[in-house]
Amino acid sequence: MKKIELYDTTLRDGAQAEEVNFSVEDKIRIALKLDELKIDYLEGGWPGSNPKDFQFFKEIKDYHLKHVRVVAFGSTHHPRKTPETDEIFQSLLQAKTEVVTIFGKSWTIHVKEALKTTLEHNLEIIENSVRYLKGHVSKVIYDAEHFFDGFKEDPEYALETLKRALKAGAECLCLCDTNGGTLPHEIREIIQRVKDVLGEKAPLGIHAHNDSECAVANSLEAVRLGAIQVQGTINGIGERCGNANLCSIIPNLVLKMGYDVSAKDVLFKLTEVSRYVFEIANLPHPARLPFVGRSAFAHKGGVHVSAVLKSPRTYEHLDPALVGNVRRVLVSELSGRSNILYKAKELGIELDTESALVNKIVEEIKKLEAEGYEFEAAEASLELLIYKLMGEPKQYFELLTYKVFDQKQLLDSSQAEATVLVRVPPGVGEVEHTAALGNGPVNALDNALRKALVRFYPQIREMELEDYKVRVLPGLPGTSSKVRVFILSKSKDKRWGTVGVSTDILEASCQALIDSYTYKLYLDKKKRS
Repeated sequence: MKKIELYDTTLRDGAQAEEVNFSVEDKIRIALKLDELKIDYLEGGWPGSNPKDFQFFKEIKDYHLKHVRVVAFGSTHHPRKTPETDEIFQSLLQAKTEVVTIFGKSWTIHVKEALKTTLEHNLEIIENSVRYLKGHVSKVIYDAEHFFDGFKEDPEYALETLKRALKAGAECLCLCDTNGGTLPHEIREIIQRVKDVLGEKAPLGIHAHNDSECAVANSLEAVRLGAIQVQGTINGIGERCGNANLCSIIPNLVLKMGYDVSAKDVLFKLTEVSRYVFEIANLPHPARLPFVGRSAFAHKGGVHVSAVLKSPRTYEHLDPALVGNVRRVLVSELSGRSNILYKAKELGIELDTESALVNKIVEEIKKLEAEGYEFEAAEASLELLIYKLMGEPKQYFELLTYKVFDQKQLLDSSQAEATVLVRVPPGVGEVEHTAALGNGPVNALDNALRKALVRFYPQIREMELEDYKVRVLPGLPGTSSKVRVFILSKSKDKRWGTVGVSTDILEASCQALIDSYTYKLYLDKKKRS
């Protein structure tokens, strides 16, 4: 099977996404990570458009990239200038990359309205730009911007733009669905026409946007029809609805279609890379991303879990380990015995499959979920609950009472004060009475609890609360509604989630906080034993 080139434009097209703003340092980190994934081409940016991109091309030369080739991106030269006199065009050479990608106009409306030039002059611009660059760099990729829309309006002219770029020496003609409105059957028809005109061996690529939710499908169809290069971004980020998602394209090419791509040897890094890029971009990682999302191989329904335990193929289209992901079994009101048995085993708890305890755990979880609890993201609370029902409660302290005072001060600032009474160990131990201030009542309560416990358990200092979420639950009207509080905590390389539910937000927060501290102490005791 022929080799397919992977071309990543996360640092350029992806950076045009709403809420994305990469620094030079961010771009370098991502470039190094994509090198690990063996991406073939990495579009670093448009050196003529802003100083940041130009700085990236300068600094990336200080790093030894093992596989990826860095690409400078830009447009054909200005209609009223030549390649030699266009300063922005010349910046492509100043980036000093071996590979340059330029885009040119394929759609007559863009030639006439955007470039404000004639159709013939646009063809000359394309040919002159590609030919000039070919005299200075080792490889030129030509992006035929708006090619599919241009073809629909004037197929002969769109095809002529490709002929001129090919004649001038472009090594790849990348067909761009820039507006993202083309459907797979149209992609097939148009690419077949291109091949009829340019020949079966025409070096085609595909650059698809996702405005019709077809970017991945269009990209795969283009490869099936002979495209040798696929352009896209990690997780599909990009302007408007985004670009073709390489995290879906790569495993489909390798595992489903049998194509040869360099990334196939390190496909197990795919989930890691996907999460890393969004961590650098400061974006939440979408749980439902195919292949790499947290929910991609998550099973909730009892029938599903029972079948997956017997044979994963029953509800999984591939082994999650192939893409660096993991199978997850969720526990909820839909859970059956299979969910509990699998989850307990995953947590290191051995349960007798025939034990009445399993049914007891199932019923208790269903009862709590009916009250508003949710354990899918609060696995620490779930584990503590299972031990409690087993008769092995993990208790290291007892919160006897707490009070919280929230007061408004001058200059529009507010400060809360919390006092707690804690007994360590529970029932028979010493009582600690402490108070603490905080930015709001929940922070004050957290600070007071921490202050009370740290004298007995110094390791509490290692622990941080990383996220705090409150959700109002349906049921009682208005302010009498129940709330669910979710807390994400971390300590060194471990993260865990806990949950609390009450009509009182402080009470719900207190439940989640107690579980969070309890789980930290449980982990430490487990590690020592």
